Amino acid sequence: MIELYHGSNLFIDKIDFTKCKPYKDFGQGFYLTDIFPQAMEMAIKRTRIVGSGSPVVTKFLFDEKLLIDGSLKVLTFDSPSIEWAKFILANRKRSKDKFIHDYDVVVGPVADDGVAFQLERYLYGGLTLEQLAKELTYRKLNRQYFFGTEKAISYLQQI
Repeated sequence: MIELYHGSNLFIDKIDFTKCKPYKDFGQGFYLTDIFPQAMEMAIKRTRIVGSGSPVVTKFLFDEKLLIDGSLKVLTFDSPSIEWAKFILANRKRSKDKFIHDYDVVVGPVADDGVAFQLERYLYGGLTLEQLAKELTYRKLNRQYFFGTEKAISYLQQI
């Protein structure tokens, strides 16, 4: 079992996909991390943005075996790559009514502000795809876990 964390301006007692923001790295879904300080940083940021509530980290347990045993449809990016960048671009720039993928869970690096800058440079012709991949190769990025279906979140155990 792995402990995963979700940072917000309020305690999450029930996961509601309608409250999840669209146009995120891996699409509209529930995001967690295995790094507590990262979740706390997100909670502080979210509280500041919303202007209400207080920073809180909700903790969950998840059986990592489910990522490889075929129970869930999973996509994993071990590090930044061209495929990872294309996937993020597709999700961030998709049309409002078209969902890009049907994965239950996606695991991979967080596209931080530095990555977002490089992605924008690529989109506007400042970098080729090969240059983008090279720029992203050497970045040390934290990992995020996207849960995008009811089936996926049914395996999360709140603690």
